[in-house]
Amino acid sequence: MSEEKKACCGPTCCGGDEVRDVVREAYGKLGQGDPGAGGCCGPSGCGTTMSAEELASKIGYSAEELRALPEGSNLGLSCGNPTAIAALRPGQVVLDLGSGGGFDCFVAGPKVGAKGRVIGVDMTQEMLARARRNLGSYRETTGLDNVEFRLGEIENLPVADASIDVVISNCVINLSPEKPRVWREIARVLKPGGRIAASDIALLRPLPFAVKDMLEALVGCVAGAVMLDEYGAMVEAAGLVEVKLTPKPEYVASLAHFEDPLYRRIAEALPAGTTAADFMTSVDVTARKRA
Repeated sequence: MSEEKKACCGPTCCGGDEVRDVVREAYGKLGQGDPGAGGCCGPSGCGTTMSAEELASKIGYSAEELRALPEGSNLGLSCGNPTAIAALRPGQVVLDLGSGGGFDCFVAGPKVGAKGRVIGVDMTQEMLARARRNLGSYRETTGLDNVEFRLGEIENLPVADASIDVVISNCVINLSPEKPRVWREIARVLKPGGRIAASDIALLRPLPFAVKDMLEALVGCVAGAVMLDEYGAMVEAAGLVEVKLTPKPEYVASLAHFEDPLYRRIAEALPAGTTAADFMTSVDVTARKRA
């Protein structure tokens, strides 16, 4: 990364390309297994006492789902469980935005079955390589060959128009410097009547500048967050209907309870008498494309 990009202080002064490069570098290191990469929405590599499995269990993944996962696919980057709210059915085509090590793709695969398909898109070569390495274990465990991974940015999805039944995403859309464009892309690739089920981070009240200017907070899915009403407006502006945003405060509370280092640093920058949960929340986002 250039010295100019290193000097970027966060989303209040970074351009879209700079933000994207910062995120790509951090998550690329995580994909290579670098515990000091510093980019996470959850505890993976962050020095917390909570494991990736414990976090996944707390936000709704079943023990059976977690046991069936290929080793190394759960990096602790989740802030919700989009596969649960997606109500996936056999035969559907599913697209996972920011698929990382393949975690949600491997959870979704058995739900859509042999006649279904799951496509994961990620912008980092390292994460893509990790996910593809996990395919062999997934096929051996499930007997299914219905998951694939593609390199691409969520602002410009490598997917055909009107080809997807359900889009899922887990704590990724928040990282984009061009969120309205992401939602327009979601609307483009969905079939008529298709649905989006995402978990993300949103704000309950504006963040202090001290937090917004923390580069680590940007990569940790916090500083790029928008207000809940603004989030809903973006989804509707993309032409989607039946938009529903459901705050899930237990995610932020669990990170505070387990003393996640990033959230501890954020807490130190907040006004006295407030906590991270006063400002931010995990949120489940559902919507549909008109039939």
